[in-house]
Amino acid sequence: MKIGFVHYSGPPTIGGVEQTLYYHSLALTKLGHFTRLIVGQGQRFDQRIPVNGIPELYSKHPNVLAVKEELDRGQCSTRFDALRATIEAELQKVVEDLDVLIVHNAMTLHKNLPLTSALWNLHTSKRIPPIIGWHHDFAWDREEYQEELKDEFPWDLLRKPWPGAINVVVSAAQRTRLAQLYSLDQAAIHVISPGIDPSVIGNWTDMTRRIVTEYKLLQADAVLLLPARITRRKNIELALQVLAELRSLSSQDVRLIVTGPPGPHNPANAAYLESLLSQRRALELDTYAHFLYELHTQNQHQVDQATMANLYALSDALLFPSLQEGFGIPLLQAGFTRLPIYCSDIEPFHESVEGRAHYFSLQDSPKSVAKTITDTLLTNATFLLRREVRRKYPWETIVSSKMIPMLESVHDG
Repeated sequence: MKIGFVHYSGPPTIGGVEQTLYYHSLALTKLGHFTRLIVGQGQRFDQRIPVNGIPELYSKHPNVLAVKEELDRGQCSTRFDALRATIEAELQKVVEDLDVLIVHNAMTLHKNLPLTSALWNLHTSKRIPPIIGWHHDFAWDREEYQEELKDEFPWDLLRKPWPGAINVVVSAAQRTRLAQLYSLDQAAIHVISPGIDPSVIGNWTDMTRRIVTEYKLLQADAVLLLPARITRRKNIELALQVLAELRSLSSQDVRLIVTGPPGPHNPANAAYLESLLSQRRALELDTYAHFLYELHTQNQHQVDQATMANLYALSDALLFPSLQEGFGIPLLQAGFTRLPIYCSDIEPFHESVEGRAHYFSLQDSPKSVAKTITDTLLTNATFLLRREVRRKYPWETIVSSKMIPMLESVHDG
C-alpha cells in the first residue's frame, strides 16, 4: 500500500504530531508499505521514506500568516484564493500515485485554512486518494479560538464531517468531543492512540534490541531476571521450576532471563548446563526460559554492562534463588532500579538489602514460591500498568494491531 502523510511540518520539528509521523511511517515501511511525508517544513530521516516539501503547508509560512491575519479579521480575500490554488495544485501533483492520504489536524484546526480548503476541493472532486482525517485538536471545541472563527466558509469546513472521509482521534474522550462537533455516531470514529518507543526510553543497546526481538519480550506478561553465570550454586533449576509453576498458577506468559554463560572455572558446569536444558524441555519451557548464551553473542557470550542495565529496566522482578553467595550485588542493582526482589533466605541477602525482599526458604516448594510471586507481583498496580504499556503501546504494536486493519479497509473500498 502507498500511504501519504500531510501535516504543516514533519521531523525534525519537535511536536507530538511530528513524532507520530515519524513512528507511523517507519513502522509501516518496516511492514513493507510505501510511505511519503508531505509537509511544509521537514527533512528526510530515512532513505526509504521520501519527504515532499510544499512550503505553503507550513503554518508559519509568511503567505499563510498574512492570510490568517486577514481571516482573523473576518476577511476571506483573493489572497486566500490564490494561496489555496497554489496549495491545491502542488498537493495534487505529489499525491496522485498514493492509495491513501492521512491528513493530520488540517481538517479540524485553523492554522492553515487555505490548506484545509484545498484539501476539501481535491477530496470532494475525487482528485486525490481516499482521505483519513487524523484529528489531534479541534478549533471549534477550544474556547480560546472562538474569536478567530466565523460561522461561514472557510471556517465551517472545520466542524462538519467530510463526505467519505475516515475520522481518527487519539482517545475515547476526543471521540466523544468530535462526535458532538460533527453530529456523528461515536462508532463511526476510530480511536488510535499515540505510542511509545521503549528502545528510546530505555536507551537500548543493539544487543538489547536483539534480545527483545528474538524472545518477543514486549509481548510477555511478566519478565523475571536471573543475572548470573550458569553454575550450580545459583540454583537455576529452582528458578525453572518456579517459572513452570508460575505460568500454571497465573495462566500468564511469564518469562525468565538467565544472563550468564556457563561458569568458566569448573568443568562440571557443562554437565550442569545440560541438565538445565533437559529440565527446560521436560517442563515445556523452551520458548519461555531464555539463556542468553544461546544467542551466540560476541565477546564469548558476555552481556555488556549497558545491556545489563537495559535488562534490569526491562524486567519486572529479580528472581535469585542462590544456594550460597558472598554478598549479593544483583540485589543492590535490583533495588536501585526499583525491581521487586524474590530471593533465597540466606544470610548475605539479608545483609545486602536489609530484609527488603521477598524471601523464600530453600526448602519451600516451587509452587509456594510461585504463589508468593503471583500474590505480590502479578496483582501490583504498578506492575499491571507497566505490563499494559509494554504490551499495547509500542508504536509498532499500535500500527500492526489498529492502523493496518483500518488502512486495509479504506484501501479495499
